Amino acid sequence: QVEVVESGGGLVQGGGSLRLSCAASGRTFSTYAMGWFRQAPGKERDIVAAISISGRTTYYADSVKGRFTISRDNDKNTVYLQMDSLKPEDTAVYYCAVDISGDYYVTTNLDDYDYWGQGTQVTVSS
Repeated sequence: QVEVVESGGGLVQGGGSLRLSCAASGRTFSTYAMGWFRQAPGKERDIVAAISISGRTTYYADSVKGRFTISRDNDKNTVYLQMDSLKPEDTAVYYCAVDISGDYYVTTNLDDYDYWGQGTQVTVSS
């Protein structure tokens, strides 16, 4: 069992920044691929960004490329999502997800992730 806890959400003005953190339990965090997803009201949960076990491979949704950065610190069992130049359309609940398969690539498929956090609300005002 892996416990996943997100933090760092909140209310920010358009153009502002937030940094989300996700702490995942377990001695083998360095073997987990990690992903950030988001879900706006009435919409499906979509991939935002993902990072491989090594951290050398990342994926970003087109809507956030150039504005968001995913990173990981294996010593702290934590993955981060730095969000800059935020827009009102970024408003959503953001979820952190853990892929324990041990594969060295990143996956954008929601069903490939094994554990999920409870989500953190991000609201961007115009």
